Amino acid sequence: MSENRNNARHRRGRSVLAVGVPVVLTAAGALAYGPDLGLLGAGAQQRAVAATAAAPAWATAVADGFASVDSQGQNGTYGGRDGQVVTVRTQAELEKYATAAEPYVIVVAATIDMNPVGKEIKVRSDKTIVGSGTSGHIVGGGFFLGSGVHNVIIRNLTIRDAYQGVWNDKEHDFDAIQMDGAHHVWIDHNDLRHMADGLIDVRKDSTNVTVSWNRLSDDNKAFGIGWTDNVVTDITIHHNWIRETEQRNPSTDNAAHAHLYNNFLEDVAGTDIKSSYGNYSRGKTAMVLENSYFQGVNNPVIKDATATLVQRGNVFSGTSGRNESGGAAFDPKAYYSYALDAASNVPSLLKSGAGPSTSMGASMSTKAATTLTVAKDGSGQYSTVQAAVNAVPANNASRIVIAVKPGMYRETVKVPANKPHVTIQGTGGSRKDTVIVYNNAAGTAKPDGSGTYGTGGSATVAVEADDFQARNLTVSNDFDEKANQNLSGHQAVALRTAADKVFLDGVIVDGDQDTLLLDTAAKDRLGRVYVANSYVMGNVDFIFGRATAVVDRSVITLKKRWDGSSGGYVTAPSTAANRKGILIANSSVGGDVSAAGFYLGRPWHAGGDATLDPQTTVRNTTLGAAVKSTPWTDMSGFSWKDDRFAEYRNSGAGSGSASTDRPQLTDAQAAAQEVADWLGDWTPSAS
Repeated sequence: MSENRNNARHRRGRSVLAVGVPVVLTAAGALAYGPDLGLLGAGAQQRAVAATAAAPAWATAVADGFASVDSQGQNGTYGGRDGQVVTVRTQAELEKYATAAEPYVIVVAATIDMNPVGKEIKVRSDKTIVGSGTSGHIVGGGFFLGSGVHNVIIRNLTIRDAYQGVWNDKEHDFDAIQMDGAHHVWIDHNDLRHMADGLIDVRKDSTNVTVSWNRLSDDNKAFGIGWTDNVVTDITIHHNWIRETEQRNPSTDNAAHAHLYNNFLEDVAGTDIKSSYGNYSRGKTAMVLENSYFQGVNNPVIKDATATLVQRGNVFSGTSGRNESGGAAFDPKAYYSYALDAASNVPSLLKSGAGPSTSMGASMSTKAATTLTVAKDGSGQYSTVQAAVNAVPANNASRIVIAVKPGMYRETVKVPANKPHVTIQGTGGSRKDTVIVYNNAAGTAKPDGSGTYGTGGSATVAVEADDFQARNLTVSNDFDEKANQNLSGHQAVALRTAADKVFLDGVIVDGDQDTLLLDTAAKDRLGRVYVANSYVMGNVDFIFGRATAVVDRSVITLKKRWDGSSGGYVTAPSTAANRKGILIANSSVGGDVSAAGFYLGRPWHAGGDATLDPQTTVRNTTLGAAVKSTPWTDMSGFSWKDDRFAEYRNSGAGSGSASTDRPQLTDAQAAAQEVADWLGDWTPSAS
């Protein structure tokens, strides 16, 4: 089919609104979020304007890329937005609404174990299926979109673990998402992994498909497109992190138009999974490949003699083998608008922004927050952050946002237990623009002459109120250890939490020893903390405490000590028995320090309490060379081997295989140590 005839199949929209860059901008080279609202394509923009103003963006979002293009009688892809919003927690409920004739926005708010294993729910047209924050998991099965099914959105879900023990499994067709003859489908912000066959299959003339901001990992076959002699499929694939998959990354067969941009393909060195090839243009495919990043991939870009493939702006690091291009292909901007990110920024963008987002799937009925403004220059209601906290009414029933304008606020801040539902949010373009900093340490004299601070009392910001959030700012303790060698200890906390449902979202927490104290209000009280898309910096026990805490999709930066030496401990959990401790997931650990100097953790039995059962799990995380090959160690006479320390599927120079000194979770154990297991019935959402 000629390009001119293909163009005739599309009715281009009258106006296009591009939203191709992250919605939260961060410091150069730092983390960022993926977009929560896609490109408004032909026809879809008018429907978006007409949507109910009270509905959140995730419930009214429409697709970008080829899924936004009007064709086959369908005007863009907007899913079930015109239908009722329902929340499901069981397989029966999910099947009821996904297979219904009516449109629905279906919010998955629990882990659903599919029965039988491998079952693929047959989704009908006009559906949005979205996970609630990070709690929507489909385990052991997936979704099937058959011939003629159209206008379907699948977002913000984790679909995993249908694996049946055979790597190149040809017996079990247990995909995460399979479509045979569907059209106008948007697959966005999902985590797809460890299935029995492929993660995504776009087959049998399926078309007008966009796949964006997903994590695809730990599978033999990532993503297959085609399986027909007809050259009709139009597909956009952008901002996906394809990691530790052997083949079909993707394999694109007989696609009329395949537009791939800003994807990150990563083959991690030293693991059992070896890439066979990366992006593959097969048959009569016309492919345009732009600004993607290939790390360690064998045969990163290949094409058949009959296919066309145009490359521009891609980065290849540590790759080998075939890297091919040729032919004229097509101009994607003839069909829709889009914006490219620099290829060099793609790994950091996707490590933080791909996969499920806490801001999607949240309640649609949240009351609008009250906002208090803080500005050093007097242009706000208050000139200090503490003054704004003081203005929050005691026992407030709804959210109060303290919006802090850019500047350095040298003060200590305490949010007392009787002031819940507080958000402290920087208003600058970067989390570096708004800084709350002080320099107290354990042993520092109190200004009223009543003695000295202890470790907890040294905190620059102390949070004792439930349902607290911090966003887009830096909290720092700049205590000068070198100038204070007379003090017996150098514990200097930047941020202390002693509350439940604390969400630290897109922040920097910076210090040296004891940077981030994640505590609970009392030993018998639950205190959950979720740290996401953030930086935590330090050197000795700098993530510590007895809270049930998750550090997810974040950068943990190791710092040298005051004398220039390298060495320290990332975590020091003091978890109560039968509680969950510290979970580090989907993150990175490294810094400008010497090799093999840092432990991942040690057990803190606070006060010598032998009843405690400290726990740290580090999983799916990149470990730099600074991490020791024996990453756990004893503390104050307590052996780490008597407590709970483990890893799962980490990568990088500091990772290692299982041994008595390096416990690794089994797949079954890891399935019970997901982020959702730590957070329980709480789904963090931005507010």
